[in-house]
Amino acid sequence: MDAVDPSPLRRFVVAKRTITSIFDQLLDFVKDGSAFVDEAWRGDDPGQVAVEDQSLELQSCATKLRTIREVLVRRHMKVAFFGRTSNGKSTVINAMLRERVLPSGIGHTTNCFLRVEGTDGDEAYLTTEASNDRRSVTTVNQLAHALHMDPTLDSGSLVKVMWPKSRCALLRDDLVLMDSPGTDVTLELDSWIDKFCLDADVFVLVGNAESTLMNTEKLFFHKVSERISKPNIFILHNRWDASVSEPEYIEEVRKQHLDRCVSFLAEELKVVGLDEAPGRIFFVSAKEVLSSRMQRAQGMPETGETGGALAEGFHERLREFQMFERTFEEFISQSAVKTKFEQHTVRAWQITEAIKAVMDAINIASADRKICCLEEREGQRDRLDSVRGQMNRLTDNVTERIKTLTEDVSAKVATALSDQIRSLPVLVEEFRADFNPTQETLELYKTKLLQHVEQRLVGCLSLRCSIGVLRDIRDAQRHMIDSVRPLLSPSVHDQLSAPSASFDLSYALGLVALCADFQENIEFQFSLGWTALVSRFIGASNAKRALSGPDPRLQESSTFKDQMVVYVATGLVSVTSRASMTVLVIGGVVWRSVGWCLLSVSLSLYGLLYLYERLTWTDSSRERALKHQLVDHVARRLRAVVHVAGSACSQQVHNRLTQRADLSEAELEGNIRQLSFRVQRLENIQRRSKAFRNRATELETQLEVFSVQYLQGL
Repeated sequence: MDAVDPSPLRRFVVAKRTITSIFDQLLDFVKDGSAFVDEAWRGDDPGQVAVEDQSLELQSCATKLRTIREVLVRRHMKVAFFGRTSNGKSTVINAMLRERVLPSGIGHTTNCFLRVEGTDGDEAYLTTEASNDRRSVTTVNQLAHALHMDPTLDSGSLVKVMWPKSRCALLRDDLVLMDSPGTDVTLELDSWIDKFCLDADVFVLVGNAESTLMNTEKLFFHKVSERISKPNIFILHNRWDASVSEPEYIEEVRKQHLDRCVSFLAEELKVVGLDEAPGRIFFVSAKEVLSSRMQRAQGMPETGETGGALAEGFHERLREFQMFERTFEEFISQSAVKTKFEQHTVRAWQITEAIKAVMDAINIASADRKICCLEEREGQRDRLDSVRGQMNRLTDNVTERIKTLTEDVSAKVATALSDQIRSLPVLVEEFRADFNPTQETLELYKTKLLQHVEQRLVGCLSLRCSIGVLRDIRDAQRHMIDSVRPLLSPSVHDQLSAPSASFDLSYALGLVALCADFQENIEFQFSLGWTALVSRFIGASNAKRALSGPDPRLQESSTFKDQMVVYVATGLVSVTSRASMTVLVIGGVVWRSVGWCLLSVSLSLYGLLYLYERLTWTDSSRERALKHQLVDHVARRLRAVVHVAGSACSQQVHNRLTQRADLSEAELEGNIRQLSFRVQRLENIQRRSKAFRNRATELETQLEVFSVQYLQGL
């Protein structure tokens, strides 16, 4: 007999799910937007396109959205039942729930506010304001016992009854039913309203059909009407089954109740018009409906509450109760959607508009800044092209000057080194150290001698060349800096350092390595001996070759003149060794010519000279011979590397000057790269700000669709 159409309460559930989804999207959107604005504001770019106030505004929007989101999750439809004690408020709630959930009937009066809502669990429980501990209640009697045995509960206390949604279909749609003590049990009606009624969507006044509305009931709803603008109020005349005993007065009594209630709603409270008020008044018997529905749920035939036949007019009263439920569900669904979601929808619109304004401002600022950067970049490119042309011409001039200077340095160093070679005997003679002809000490002596010679040579070269070379370098550097300064921006003028006096020209000759092949000859040699005479005639090296025989490897690299000299000397030696008879003949001729006396004197003098030289051949003589040989050898080696040393010094000067004359365009190119990066960043900000604005528009469209579907026309 009950209606099977889908409950209008589902409208609220769907609307809640829809608006919650929109707010979830909006919250994610605002979080992303806030991060974007914060990034744009805190960026290193000096031309900021966002300000701190915009970042703070989006953070504030995110905070507001999180708060609204939490409120939306807890939103539900709430109906509050009021009336005098024992008018059947709990029975009406049980009839609507189709199960005996709340204690009702003889001996059971509600002594506190009972809030009935659904739970996803399978067990029923209750909680109180004083404690969040869950107390299990499996039967109505257990609930009644728990309520009456708790001494802390009074008429102003709230008890939450969590009933499994699987057992009551009405609780599946976010509906909360609030049962209350009788309005005649307390004078603290104001505190009741403030605590329990301000968020109610519908009020149901449960009256007794056997009596008229009482002043306590009217007073309560007058106070409600003062706190809430035009509350939705339904009036149920319960226990209408009692009218069956006096059928002749049914219509008259019904009309009296109806007229009084219409007057109360339309004229006293002014919550509805006179034409709408009758649709808010119903005549029912909640006890009959509850009994019938419970029997039907158990598969039993519908009978009276005592198991007898149904009372006369039961079906009409059942239909009217069903009409009340249908009307109540439509009203509460529409009212709850409007009261619970309309203000939040408006606030969401305001937030999206604020975000759109922020993104538009960032987009405009980015566009303006990008134009400035593009113009500046073009100017830098034009300047770079101009500077490159001037620098190319300047570089050619500077390069030619560097070339001339390095050639002068090379010539100066070569001339100075040649002059120093002539002073080698003096430098060698200055060296003083213990001399010992043993092989080990001799090698150490030669190394120290060469180091001394190199140190003195380098000192003399530095004294003659470094001051002039350094002066020329400073002049060249100053000329290059003065030439390049007008081509650079003022921001890098300070980076052009003054000519430095810290440059030291290096004269590394490496004599130790250069003379590593030196082989001294400090053995005694008679000055008038055959070897000495040959050495004086053709040179020491050629004499050695002549006396030791021709070397094929040396013949290949020697000059024609050297070969001829060696050939003659070798011939002489060969002839004397092969023709000793000729010597005897020559001696005989001399003897016959000058006589034995003169020959004896000559030989004596020759022998005495030999003996003198042999006796005076000491370590000092050996040292002098070594130094003399070393001077000859070092002189030959240095003459061979004069041009190499000059070129090395000129290369040092060239490197020094080219470092100072690096006329690159790094500063301008760096500016251009930085401007290009800024342009890319600004384009990215523009693109992202447009994307955020489009997302805001999409969310506004969803809000508009939600408003048209659920809020407008209510």
